[in-house]
Amino acid sequence: MHISFRTNSRPRGASRKKTLAAAVLLAAGALTLSACGDGSDGGEPAAVVSDDTGRQAATILDQPFKKPDLVLTDTDGKKYDLRAETAGRPTLVYFGYTHCPDVCPLTMNNLAVAKKQLPRAEQDKLRVVFVSTDPERDTPAALKTWLKGIDPQIVGLTGDFATVQAGARGLGISIEPPTKDKNGKIVSTHGTQVIAFSPKTDAGYVLYDDDATVDDYTKDLPKLVKGENP
Repeated sequence: MHISFRTNSRPRGASRKKTLAAAVLLAAGALTLSACGDGSDGGEPAAVVSDDTGRQAATILDQPFKKPDLVLTDTDGKKYDLRAETAGRPTLVYFGYTHCPDVCPLTMNNLAVAKKQLPRAEQDKLRVVFVSTDPERDTPAALKTWLKGIDPQIVGLTGDFATVQAGARGLGISIEPPTKDKNGKIVSTHGTQVIAFSPKTDAGYVLYDDDATVDDYTKDLPKLVKGENP
């Protein structure tokens, strides 16, 4: 049986359950999936701002995730050990791909805009990590070019798809190998969650869906960089 958590389908003004066991997410097999086509409009998405003050964007996990044991390649073509490189640092991890026409660039832009509201020292501590779900096209050079237009400080990682898929699965996030749709466009189906890891424990303890706005991240990041609950 396949179960998907689609919390972004609820009314914008509805409240969200504050805590959620990681074991429940893993047992479900997948979080919200988004099938992204090979966008052709070339437009850069603007950051989404929310005027809904009654909405709770963050889901606090009462059973945090372990940080994935991922060793991939960064945008300079060098080996990047996720656990070692981000140990003791506030870290946000997202799985997506550069050809995504909507969710991926929007999420990264929201994070980039919010990150710039932090003091410089906290910006430098924070690690935002973008892991490609389409490594065949997302070469280190392609990732570097794409992220340069969003925030050059974002860590872009690519590598063997099976390795990436296993790392995502450890966070309860399902990704599937890219396929072609009926029009011949490449589609990558992937979970759209951002997982926040605490600098105190290196555990993933907060989850955001793709409806989180720049306001949400701007409000929460000062606490996340300290390992506090938003």
